[in-house]
Amino acid sequence: MTIPNIITLIRFFLVPCVVLALLGGNMGWAFVGFLVAGVSDGVDGFIARTFNQRSELGAYLDPIADKLLLVCVFVVLGLLGELPLWIVVAAVSRDALIIGGVMLATVMGNPVAMKPLFVSKANTTFQILLALVVLGELASGWNRGALRSALIYISASLTVASAAAYLVRWLRHMSGYGRSNLSDG
Repeated sequence: MTIPNIITLIRFFLVPCVVLALLGGNMGWAFVGFLVAGVSDGVDGFIARTFNQRSELGAYLDPIADKLLLVCVFVVLGLLGELPLWIVVAAVSRDALIIGGVMLATVMGNPVAMKPLFVSKANTTFQILLALVVLGELASGWNRGALRSALIYISASLTVASAAAYLVRWLRHMSGYGRSNLSDG
């Protein structure tokens, strides 16, 4: 157990705190919890790189913690009517497609190494910004409607592009074409 892994585990515990704050109408606490989780993600990555505390466990836990938080926040914001359900469904479906593809490849004896694509990193960045803006609006009462709308459409476009890119990589991998990983390059 490294310090970055401990920080990542704390992020897992923040997920139900943020969800409960949202469901309880405590938008300020939800915003703060989401922000703390985001900062802790940067801190654990910095510590892992700077102090050579990278681990295989951390390589799995970190993206799972990030996705769990983001998916849960998107779902709750969708249920609260703060995000359109179509973008929630698109974001969750994309993640399910990726996980399903990895699991199917593994079951079929052709496992893939997962590395994020550039478009996927951009997608995650804009989804986080969208969640942060919505949570910030709910916490402050300050409506940034045009910004929220722009982030919704940018996130949706990147979600579709990312899903398509992963699908192409997965199909190439499964067919043996180039024996590529689901990664850039």
